[in-house]
Formats: sequence, structure tokens, C-alpha cells
Amino acid sequence: MRFLHLKPGGFYVDGTLGDGGHSQRMLEAEGSVAVLGVDRDAVTLELTARRLAGFGPRFRTFHGNFSELDRALAAVSRSGADGILLDLGLSSRQLDDPARGFGFRAGGPLDMRMHGGDGPSAADLVATLDERELADIFWRYGEEKASRRIARAIVRDRASTPLTTTSALADLVARIVRRHGGTHPATRVFQALRIAVNRELEHLELFLDRVLGWLWPAGRLVVIAYHSLEDRMVKQAMRSWLARCTCPPTLPRCACDARARVKILTRKAVTPRPEELAANRRARSAHLRAVELVA
Repeated sequence: MRFLHLKPGGFYVDGTLGDGGHSQRMLEAEGSVAVLGVDRDAVTLELTARRLAGFGPRFRTFHGNFSELDRALAAVSRSGADGILLDLGLSSRQLDDPARGFGFRAGGPLDMRMHGGDGPSAADLVATLDERELADIFWRYGEEKASRRIARAIVRDRASTPLTTTSALADLVARIVRRHGGTHPATRVFQALRIAVNRELEHLELFLDRVLGWLWPAGRLVVIAYHSLEDRMVKQAMRSWLARCTCPPTLPRCACDARARVKILTRKAVTPRPEELAANRRARSAHLRAVELVA
């Protein structure tokens, strides 16, 4: 909230609406702001729209991905926003619903699709990709050190018994990877499959390429990332927007017309305080970064 710096009458986009906690906080904090909640999960979007219906026309929703905010803004006749927030990853509702296949605490179909039935599911990837392709996914998106051994075991076991449930995959990984602390051995594999199924890094890259064009002057962008790859992409994009001079030092004055497009509001990523972690353990890997568009 501090980094969004709500102003009276402002218009803000919650690009990852989820259960609507951030949108609700914005709407309650400033009685004259309007918020557009965007989410690719139609089920979650409908539930949250009903829950926040009491805010009337100040709160509207759009079914789509944050990478296509141009369509979302056009749908509500807006040309930009005073602030855009992304809280990447999953909502607790998605993670705790066995039918969605994101978690492994309870058995359920190995699905993981946020957009409901479109494209291959996690079970499809596990059933069709070869050993090298699976290992690449587990290593690239999950940074799983045992990626090759896990991929080899999947290809071996699926020949006789298809892996179609979350519990079956979690049990397979647990046979290969030792538990470290309180983290389940399958955590990185599930994370990697979810990112691959939903093409999350691709959408984030598209968003970062275009987001400054969706902000009004002095508008702010706040991104909360839970994955090192996502946080690295956000950090690198924000640094690139500073557009430092690239002229040779021998030139008496700048000829490349470099001009910073943003002001960095977070010198380094903001992480949860101990009291926040005590209240919500799932926030333990959160990294928040923010910028303000230079007018």
C-alpha cells in the first residue's frame, strides 16, 4: 500500500486478482479510487467479483492475463492507470483446492491449468515429454538438483502406470529426493510444472515489455514475486528502464539521449518481516519491487 501510494480519485489495476485481498484493501483505504481486478482463472474471478460486489462500480473485473492489460483497460474505457500491482504465483484458494491439482497435500487430478481446460495439463506433460524435456523443465523452472533422476523415474514408471494424480507424482519424487526441513521434496517439481503449463515466465516477459505504456505519468508499478527467476526478470527490467548513458567517456556530452524512464522505489527487494511470516508462512519467499514512472 505504501508503494502504490493511492491518490483520491485514482484508478488502479490488480493484475493478479486472486481472492481479492489487495483490491479490497485499496478500495477500503481510499473511498474514491476505482480498481480493475484481472485474473485468468474464471472460477476465482467469479467468486471474488461476488465477494467484492458491495463496492459497486468502483470495482470491476476482467477475465484474462495481466500480459494483455491493453484489452482489459479498453474494456473499461481507460487509457492507463495510476498504479498496477502484480502478486505472482498462486492464491491460497487455488493451492488448497485438490481439484485444481496445484498442491500435493491431498490427492487430485494432476492438472495445474489456471485457465480451465485450455492447453495441455501437467498430466499431459508428464505423460508425453521425453526424459530430457522433463529434466529441463524441473531444472529451469524449479532449480531442482535431482531433475534428471526424477525425469528418468517418471519415464520409467509411466510405461506401466500413468501418473495422473498429484499424490502419485508427489510419492514418486519423495522416493528420490530427501526432505529438507519442512519443505516437501516435490515442491520444486510441482512449481516447475505449474510454470510450464501456464507459460508464466512468457506472460511476465510480455507484461514487462509493455507495462510502462499502461501507466500514467507518476504511475507506480509494484510486483511481488515468489520465484527467483521471476524476481530476476523484474529486477533486470526495472534496471533497464533507468537507461543509463552508453556514450564513450571521451565524448564531452551525452549523444545517446539516455533518459531514465522510472524512479526505483526499492533499492533492494522488500521481504516479509518476522511478524508477517508468523501470520502467513506462505509469504516466506516473497520479494517486492516497485518503480514510479517519470513524468
